[in-house]
Amino acid sequence: MKLWQGRFEEDSDPVFEKMNRSLGIDAVLLEVDLRASRAHARALLGCGVLSPEEWKAIDQGLEQILSEYTPDQVKATPYEDIHTFVEATLAAKIGAAAMKLHTGRSRNDQVATDFRLFVRKAIGLVLADLEALQLTLTECGARYPDVIIPAYTHLRRAQPIRWSHYCHAFVEMFGRDCERFQQSLGRVDILPLGSGAVAGSNFPLDREAMAKELGFSRISANSLDATCDRDFVLDFLSNAAIFMTHASRLAEDWIIYSTEEFGFLELSEKVTTGSSLMPQKKNPDGFELIRAKAAMTSGLLSGFLSVMKGLPTGYNKDLQEDKEAFLKVFENVRLSLSVLRLSVRTVVLKTDRTEKAAADSFMGATDLADFLVTKGVPFRTAHEIVGRAVRAALEQQKELSEINLAAYSPFFAELPADYLNPENVVNRKGQSPSLPAPSARLRKP
Repeated sequence: MKLWQGRFEEDSDPVFEKMNRSLGIDAVLLEVDLRASRAHARALLGCGVLSPEEWKAIDQGLEQILSEYTPDQVKATPYEDIHTFVEATLAAKIGAAAMKLHTGRSRNDQVATDFRLFVRKAIGLVLADLEALQLTLTECGARYPDVIIPAYTHLRRAQPIRWSHYCHAFVEMFGRDCERFQQSLGRVDILPLGSGAVAGSNFPLDREAMAKELGFSRISANSLDATCDRDFVLDFLSNAAIFMTHASRLAEDWIIYSTEEFGFLELSEKVTTGSSLMPQKKNPDGFELIRAKAAMTSGLLSGFLSVMKGLPTGYNKDLQEDKEAFLKVFENVRLSLSVLRLSVRTVVLKTDRTEKAAADSFMGATDLADFLVTKGVPFRTAHEIVGRAVRAALEQQKELSEINLAAYSPFFAELPADYLNPENVVNRKGQSPSLPAPSARLRKP
């Protein structure tokens, strides 16, 4: 069965059939397609296209399909797409009344509606996962509230910070990701149904009632735009690419921090693997795969942007590629969130190594310059003075705290003996030893 066969005399070539058939991808839309079809049937009842008996048969038939089929079962059927499957299966159940269901709609506005319903639900799941990751990072910081580690710029030791402060940096990054996904909900929350193929419907469908039934806050304003708009997909892909960039940065940090050379972290065996050859190896495969999935997600965003940028206005079959790109990115995001959450929850901070690294008094060099500023020395002059002291300490192979600083400025004679202690350096910056819980950012879709 094809929904468009009347115009054609020949069958499609099997090679083209393979390219054109999308049921292997869009079978996941089964539940939302049935929901949208039930809302459309109710609108057809309201404008007199369906009798009460026909509407009841259609509504009950659609409900039965939902209870009898899973997306995996649907994939095994021979139909072109999810819409064809639903219509053919409904016809087999209730007969001729099923042939009226598609009145006043096109697969163009139908799939746009289905996909918006699906994306809206997906965003809700991602938001819940993101908040769970924020909470896990908060708890990880709180497990080691007073531990100090080096912060890095250019991958060189810069200044000491608390481990909790480091964790909170990612709470903030993932909080911005939450905000972006939350904002995108407003742009996906628009009903296209009733737009037809491009020009609207000849039937007085109550679009506001359909929107209310399906939980949309408003209806689309232009039928031509509504059927070819995939900005909401690009929104999701873009937000996902930014999140995956943040995830990849955390992964890169922890790959480095868990090396023997750094030794700051011990990753759980739950998220690492061994070597088939070298018995001693403990490889951070989870984080390495997150880095790779971040790259693939950016590529899928770029690919679908390229699909969209050359399309003439109106629906084009190119848009069929939206679901494959979206579903792969959705999978990447949720898998990465799960692995990140597990990794953060099970990590062990090796405090002996972090304390040794944090004891590097060169990381207090800025504090020495600032001390001179409190004595009236201009900062640029103070920077130069401390720079000479740093160079001398390096030449003498000593810590900055071990040389006679007063030889470089008489003001240093007033320096407290513990001024370069890492805890004091951190406390002067006002870093809180604990983390605030991330604010709730979720709205129920």
